[in-house]
Amino acid sequence: MTPRISDTIKEDHREIEATYDRIITSYDRDEQIRFQNLFTWELARHFVGEELIIYPAFEKHIPDGASIADKNRKVHQRVKEQLKTFQTMDPTNPRYIPTIKTLMENLAPHIREEEDSQLGALENALSSHDSEHMSKSFNRTKIFVPSRAHPGAPSKPPFETVVGLLTAPVDQLADLFRKWPHSKGMET
Repeated sequence: MTPRISDTIKEDHREIEATYDRIITSYDRDEQIRFQNLFTWELARHFVGEELIIYPAFEKHIPDGASIADKNRKVHQRVKEQLKTFQTMDPTNPRYIPTIKTLMENLAPHIREEEDSQLGALENALSSHDSEHMSKSFNRTKIFVPSRAHPGAPSKPPFETVVGLLTAPVDQLADLFRKWPHSKGMET
């Protein structure tokens, strides 16, 4: 059975949080680099997926959805700028852990607000079928979007779609040469 969109988004949030936890609890530079790449990959793709699939649905289906989507895009922009800095930072840099902690301090309230009210409002406005379809679209979209932070890129369709399709192959090619955790990153 296909999960509902709120379950898919929450699962992404847990993966981002788990990867963050691995980064800040590790003292091994190689492990931190591997999880830094995974964290960047997960968060960048998650944000673009939300901006292409979820926020237009907020605008269409929930009261005051346009202002909610705009507010969320502003949070994304701030976090993308922090992610852009973090994604190339070496773990030996004394700013490495403070940078990701500040990023998560900005991201955590956004995650809570999405989960506590926004996704529930969207689910209430959708049929089970539409929610499941949106979940599939969200996961498919993440296959084709950039895997690194690009804060200068547009955050609203259709321009984000065009820029993403042009940027994604470059990111994905570079990903081939990055270090990654083993087994999707949760085992050592």
